[in-house]
Amino acid sequence: MTVKIFDTPEVQDFINTVAGLDQAGGNGRAKQIVHRLVGDLFKLIDDFDVTEEEYWAAVNLLNALGSQTQFGLLSPGLGFDHFLDMRHDAIDAEAQRTGGTPRTIEGPLYVAGAPEAEGFARMADETTEGETMWLTGQVRDVDGTPIAGAKVEIWHANDKGGYSFFDPSQSEYNLRRTIYTDSDGRYTAHSVIPSGYGVPEGAPTDVVLKSLGRHGERPAHIHYFVSAPGHQHLTTQINLAGDPYTFDDFAFATREELVIPAERIDDPAEIAQRDLSGPFSQVVFDVELTQVSAPELQARHARPRAKEDEQDLASQLAGTAKV
Repeated sequence: MTVKIFDTPEVQDFINTVAGLDQAGGNGRAKQIVHRLVGDLFKLIDDFDVTEEEYWAAVNLLNALGSQTQFGLLSPGLGFDHFLDMRHDAIDAEAQRTGGTPRTIEGPLYVAGAPEAEGFARMADETTEGETMWLTGQVRDVDGTPIAGAKVEIWHANDKGGYSFFDPSQSEYNLRRTIYTDSDGRYTAHSVIPSGYGVPEGAPTDVVLKSLGRHGERPAHIHYFVSAPGHQHLTTQINLAGDPYTFDDFAFATREELVIPAERIDDPAEIAQRDLSGPFSQVVFDVELTQVSAPELQARHARPRAKEDEQDLASQLAGTAKV
């Protein structure tokens, strides 16, 4: 079809009306964003000759994504989370905040309020199956000085790819802990090797990805929030080396520096030293934090998170959270 109406005065005036540009009230920034968004979508419909059937199929898919709360899952799948990280990397580079462990996406499965521990924590409850993992590392500044009392929040899936809170078969806060580093800046967790997982078969996110010829698989990975006074908050995750999807992650979270091997250890002396009952896999992940003075850079950004309220975020920004 050769009919194009987007650039006509009638349509341009209509977009202004839709965005409330002819109204005194409302939020100016919201009006600008909606004007751009609606305008871009109108132009897309015009340029691609989108049919009514295609338009309403898209509306139905959006309704399904919302009803199943999957926008947080589709967001990384369409690259938005990684794009935001790319922007933050560029902002840091412009501000000459160099060095430090690379950031990568948070994902939608964090739960606030995990049990806290000093130096060491056991993350798995007694019913959790899987290969024993000894997860350890040191938090330092970019000059190599250990940071004592750094807050290391860790969460990961079980050996079936499920996360506690979202998986009702697991106990509360299973495989979720907050560990404060010891005097040498070290943290250690006794846990299990997580499994990778995929988006639910036939779910709206799966429908979108398959329409693009893509899969919805994630490699085995472990999430981190790391923070300390005077240092930039770090949101990151590590991928375990050797997973078939390590470099083919549908969520685009893989960064070369964040691929970490799990070393199998069966030496009886090593096992006894850790008071374990058998062989285990050791994962070592050291973290470097960049020094900053701005308080807003020392706390994670605000977004809806399970069990996290505005008071928690205000506490972080005011620097009153435990450090």
